[in-house]
Amino acid sequence: MKAILNRLIQHETLSKQEAKNVLINISNGLYNPAQIASFLTVYMMRNITIEELSGFREALLELCISIDLSHYNTIDLCGTGGDGKDTFNISTLASFVTAGAGIHVAKHGNYGVSSISGSSNVLETLGIKFSNDKDFLEKCIDQAGICVLHAPLFHPAMKNVAPIRKELAVKTFFNMLGPMVNPSFPKNQLVGVFNLELARMYAYLYQNTDANFTILHSLDGYDEISLTGNTKTISNTMESMLRPENFGVDQLQQIDIQGGTTIEESASIFMNILSGKGSDAQNNVVCANAGMAIATVTKCSPIEGFAIAKESLLYGNALEKFKKLQQLSQ
Repeated sequence: MKAILNRLIQHETLSKQEAKNVLINISNGLYNPAQIASFLTVYMMRNITIEELSGFREALLELCISIDLSHYNTIDLCGTGGDGKDTFNISTLASFVTAGAGIHVAKHGNYGVSSISGSSNVLETLGIKFSNDKDFLEKCIDQAGICVLHAPLFHPAMKNVAPIRKELAVKTFFNMLGPMVNPSFPKNQLVGVFNLELARMYAYLYQNTDANFTILHSLDGYDEISLTGNTKTISNTMESMLRPENFGVDQLQQIDIQGGTTIEESASIFMNILSGKGSDAQNNVVCANAGMAIATVTKCSPIEGFAIAKESLLYGNALEKFKKLQQLSQ
């Protein structure tokens, strides 16, 4: 690691194979915490290259405990986090709304690192069980239309990194990797990223896979459709700009989609929205993201997807899926 760090300090970059080897060595416990922290810090100081990101991704996918859910034609709705916006758990709520619309979801998530409350924090607080047992996960998809893939159970290689990330408490390149290393290799992905450069890198990497994808980045910095401004989208076939009026709604203010200051408060906001008691702004931002997930899978228009998502949320279908998942978690 000393040689690698010296090269990186001299502004050199790693090849794809070198990047892959470093992550494999980290997982094998070959480096001490100070070396790992230094390695992560380099990528906070400079941009990651496509070769490095590709190598890191390849290592994590090789090392993960994979699970085959391909016969369900699932979608994952996942953001990188690290946008510093502290919204409520929009993509997690959108996942249940998408499931309520009849689309199978394999939700990859983790505890919050740079945010107050990650997807796993809220779901765990609300009694959702995390498991990597295939039978249990298939039962969840069969009966609730959604299963939760809690990252630490599928990426044991990262046990040496988790405490360091927690102590650093800022975004690292692992934020960039999270949405790209779903252990079930879903056929469809709705991915939110925290900057445009990363959106381009994701598009490049995804175009070399057989995934059906939509990448999102709100131009004011959110890693999802925020409706606080315009959102850049990149898919297999096109690039476009989504505006709030594309969903037939008004532009929102940042305060409208603010999250809780504690995990408990975040869980309370989550259940309030899922129970149909959210504000119009909260409902609209959740349904815009769920609508894009629905559009990604079914190829309908964003506004058609939005209408289907609204029905799922306001008619209680999304809540029904959540309650079923809670029941299966008993």
